[in-house]
This record gives sequence, structure tokens and C-alpha cells, in this order.
Amino acid sequence: MITREKSTDLWVYDLLKEADIQLDPQGSSIKEIREALKTASKRGTGNVGFPEYIGVVKDFLIVIEDKSSVSFHENRTRDDLLAEDSESICNYAVNGALFYGKHLSMNTSYKKIIAIGVSGNEKRHRISPLFIDERQNYKELPETEGFILFNEDNIDEYYIKEILQEDTAEEKETKEILKDAAELHEDLRNYGSIQDKDKPLIVSGILLALREADFGNFSVDNLIGDTNEQTTDGQKIYKAIKDNLDRANVSPQVKKDKLLSQFSVIRDNTLINEINSTLGKTPLKHYTEFLQKRVYQSIRYNRDGEDYLGRFYGEFMSYSGGDGQSLGIILTPKHITNLFCDLLDVKSNDIVFDPCCGTGGFLISAMHDMLSQTEGVEERRRIKKNQVFGVESQSYMFTIATTNMILRGDGKSNLENADFLKLNPAKIQKEWHPTIGMMNPPYSQGSKTNSDLYEISFTENLLDCMVEDGKVAIIVPQSTMTGKTKVEQEIKANILKKHTLEGVITLNKDTFYGVGVNPCIAIFTAWVPHYKEKVCKFINFENDGYVVAKHVGLVETPNVKDKRQHLLDVWNDVIETETKFCVKTTIEPDDEWLHSFYYFNDEIPSDEDFRNTIADYITFEVNMITHGRGYLFGVESNKEYSITEDEMLLVAEDGDEYEE
Repeated sequence: MITREKSTDLWVYDLLKEADIQLDPQGSSIKEIREALKTASKRGTGNVGFPEYIGVVKDFLIVIEDKSSVSFHENRTRDDLLAEDSESICNYAVNGALFYGKHLSMNTSYKKIIAIGVSGNEKRHRISPLFIDERQNYKELPETEGFILFNEDNIDEYYIKEILQEDTAEEKETKEILKDAAELHEDLRNYGSIQDKDKPLIVSGILLALREADFGNFSVDNLIGDTNEQTTDGQKIYKAIKDNLDRANVSPQVKKDKLLSQFSVIRDNTLINEINSTLGKTPLKHYTEFLQKRVYQSIRYNRDGEDYLGRFYGEFMSYSGGDGQSLGIILTPKHITNLFCDLLDVKSNDIVFDPCCGTGGFLISAMHDMLSQTEGVEERRRIKKNQVFGVESQSYMFTIATTNMILRGDGKSNLENADFLKLNPAKIQKEWHPTIGMMNPPYSQGSKTNSDLYEISFTENLLDCMVEDGKVAIIVPQSTMTGKTKVEQEIKANILKKHTLEGVITLNKDTFYGVGVNPCIAIFTAWVPHYKEKVCKFINFENDGYVVAKHVGLVETPNVKDKRQHLLDVWNDVIETETKFCVKTTIEPDDEWLHSFYYFNDEIPSDEDFRNTIADYITFEVNMITHGRGYLFGVESNKEYSITEDEMLLVAEDGDEYEE
């Protein structure tokens, strides 16, 4: 028979294995640590003592102490410090971990120790890390869901962000991107009076022209502000753009012509082609020098799927106050486009379709995900040429998306400038055979008189485009899943007749920071009718580890990877969890397909929770009676009132002293 404590040990072992961390149980294979543990008795006897798990990751010593019940997670003094008496060290996970961490800090050469107290089980648990330095000083760190933050890939970043409280290299790069975007936006406004929608076109056009510099067909030095109509800076850049589109073999010709039509603003805008007295050069040359130095190299060598042009576009629009909301345009953050790939389990042989592709964020993330799964030259070429499809109705967004793909080596991306709702789903299915659908449709465009523009209408249309068993993920306002109008409710019912809802994930309300949308992700399987007994997952992922930082926007905290992994483990049925995070249930078409609709608190309170609640009630009751309000509890004001010894003990254990 496995005891509860032993069961917790096994669960912790599974967590370590999942995080790819190898620690020794009940001892150590490292001589220095093994010697130190010979005097590590928690009772202070000077005898041997062993934590549940111990080992080294890079130059960090990791020690884990666990208990079977969350009631024995930690014990604190009246000053809210971790108690370090013998009883607390022996009986509580965090206190025990702290003891072992301090002992090892004192008796080994390790200067960076992470001691972790774990309590509970797979479904209900607490994991609390502490950092202990060589002086035995400790710092309490935010609780986690697992150990992924402490493996070789993540522990250095965790140390920099959570313990040193400094920016990582990626965060510093993000701040530079935002700073550059702000500066370029100001220059576009000050030196060119450029319209909002033309700003990203000028940026993306210049970036294409800079690609020709690699072939000797374009040079920033040749931008001299010539006044001849055939040799202006704009003409030179426009020609380089045309040459690069030819080099990328963009086809058909009508597509290339649409792109060139959008880029004509570079050639035809007089103001940016004249030498500016303040700059001593044309604004176009200034923009080109700026982009070459600050942006082009980053995009050219970037391999992580970051949608740089999309980021710039979003910054331009937010600075100008025209954030695209009037058109329902809300650009999807990178961490969401990457999350879609994981939730849908994108494979290297999938065919990905985004019918509202915007600047191409989903397609870029999917393409990078597929490319990362193979090293074969032909297979990689096939992915770029035949496995990424997108549709975008806004001409300038289509141009940015196409440019974005070209800058990542995909000159033959299958992007179309068209209205998705006017395309025939059966034709798309037959010609493209999409197995994966990703979409962030236009928001708040539908109405009773134009129901085709409801987000749920876009969803149905995308599902109808997919092959059988195709997977679809959409990010939409939560109201889409409730079905505000009769038409939307009818569409939800119709979707279930043809397709299966797998689940809905409620997201952080700041995911689209500054836009005022409470989003969620809905995931479907296409062309498999939703049967009545089908169990769906409804997840509350509002606490995703992202927070809003002043002057920056949405930024990640050190717990992002941990929380993301927990979400994926729950979604993929790797682990069970509490219903406050995930509810599994059957559904009806007229339900509100959200976690908040299905959730009820079915967790049994712990003994400690029960006692604290009773103690709070007794304290309140005594307080009311002593202040002459005993009538609330049926006690007459002129009568003496007393509480029992047990009641006094409950109050005292909650932190209040009492006298006999």
C-alpha cells in the first residue's frame, strides 16, 4: 500500500521528469552534498538527514521537501516569517526546505540554492520556491505549478528576472523595439506628414528595398535627393521593391501589381522625396538609414517567429490614436500566436489557413513551428511553398503580411487580398486542403442587419473550409461564446450539428492591452458532429503570467512558462486540476460556452479552512455583542454573554490572544 506521503513523492518525481530535471531521491550522488547531509537532521541532533530530492542544475543547488497535505505546506510566526523551530521544520514542507537549504549553504561551496516546499497532490497542491544565498539569507519567490522554470533551459532566465529582478536580453530587446517604433513614428509624422495607414507601408517597402542591397542593386548612399522625376529617392526605392518582388518570384502578376500599387506612396509622395532642411537629406533617406540600422538586421536574422512588422504596425497605430478599432482590427500578440501552435499540436505536414491574417502573425508562428520540426531542405521548401495559406481583405494589411512573409524567406506564400466571407468554403477545402485553422476575426462588426459579420459567423465559415478532423482555434471576445442575439445562438447550434467544440479558454483581460476586449480561445474539430455526451474543457487562464507595465504594455513575469506548461498539461489530459481552473462538462447550444458559466466550487475545504472560518465568525459575534448589537444573534442587551473554552481556543488559534 502506498502512503499519502509516498504518493506525493511519486507525483513530484513525475513533475521533475516532465521538466527534464534529474535529482537524487533521499540522498546525493555528489560527494560534497552527501557529506553535508550527514549532519542535516531536522531535529538538530547532528545526525544524518535527507530531503525528498536534491541535485544540481548548472550552478544551482536544488533541494525539495514535500508533504502529503496542503495543510502542512508552511508554518509562520506572528511576524509572518517562516518558523524555524524543530517542530515546524519537521512537519511543514516549506520550513523543512528552508532548513535543508540553509544547512547546505553553510556546509557546501554552492552559492545559489533554490529550496522548494511542495505539498498536496496532482489535483490540489502548492509549490513554493525559496532562494538562499551563501550567507543563509533567503527570499520567498512566487508559487509555481511545476518545475519547468528550474530546468537547464530556463533557470538562468528565472534567476535574472525573479531573483536579481533585472531585465533579460529578450526584454531589453523588446524595450528597444518599442523605443525604435516610437521614434520612427515621430519622424514619419514630423518629416513626412504621413497618413496612419501609409506608415507601415513605407516601413515594409523600405525593408524590401534593403533586401536588394544584398545583391548590389540598391544602396542607401545613392539616395541623394535628385529632383529628376525618374531618379528621385522614392523612384529608386520603388524600383528596388519591384526587383525584390521579382526575385522572390511573387505570383500571379495581379498579386504583384496589388503590392506595387500600395507601395506607390513611396514614389509619389512629394514631401518625403524633397531634401529636408533640418535633416539635410530627404525624409526617405532618413527613414531608410534608420530602418537599416535599427530594424532590418533584427528582422533578417530573427528566427523566433517574432512579428516585427506587426509590432511596428501596432505601435504606429496606438501612437496615432487610430488603433484600428473602427475597422475591428486587433493584432494578435506573439505569445498567443505561439500558444495556438501548441494547443493545435501543429505538425510539419499540416496545412495552415488563416482567413483574416492581418500582418501574418499566426502564419509566421505556424511556419516557424513546422520548420523547427524538420531539417530536410525539400521538406522545408515544401512547407514554405505549399503549407501556409492566408486571406486578408484590407489591402494595406495584405501588403504588410506578404512583405512579412517574404522577409522570412517565403517569397511564394499563398496570401490573397480578398473578402473571406465572399469566398466559397468548399472551393478552399478542395484546393488547399487545410488541416489547421487559426483566426482572429474582425471584432464588433456584426449586427442584426448584417449578421454575416458576427465573430461566430466567421468561425462557422472557417470550420466549413477545413478537411474532416481538421483542428481550428479562434480568439474572439467572450461575448461570442455566450450568443448575445438569436442569430448568434442559431449559428452556435448549427456549428454543433457539423463540428465539435473541444473547449474554450478564458484569457487575461489585458491580452489586447488598451483595446478593451475580454478575449477567449475556442478550439474545434471540423466535420465531426458534436455528440450529446461529448465532454468539453472550459479553462480559466486569466492568470497567465502577463502583466501591464507602464509605458511598455503587456510584459511577461517569470512564471509565464510555468503557467503555460500547466495549461497545456491540463488541455492535453496529462494532469488533473481543480475546477476553479478547468471544468469538464457536456454542453448545450444555448449555454454560455465559458468557464464562468459551468464553474461551481466543489472543493472540500481543509480542516484549517474550516477552523479559520468558524474562528472568524465567533470573533465577529463577540465583537457585535460587546458593542451592544447582540440582538443580531438573539442575545438580549441586558443579559451577560459568555463563550465556551473551545470557542476561545478557536479565536486564539486564529491569531488573537485571550485571558482565562
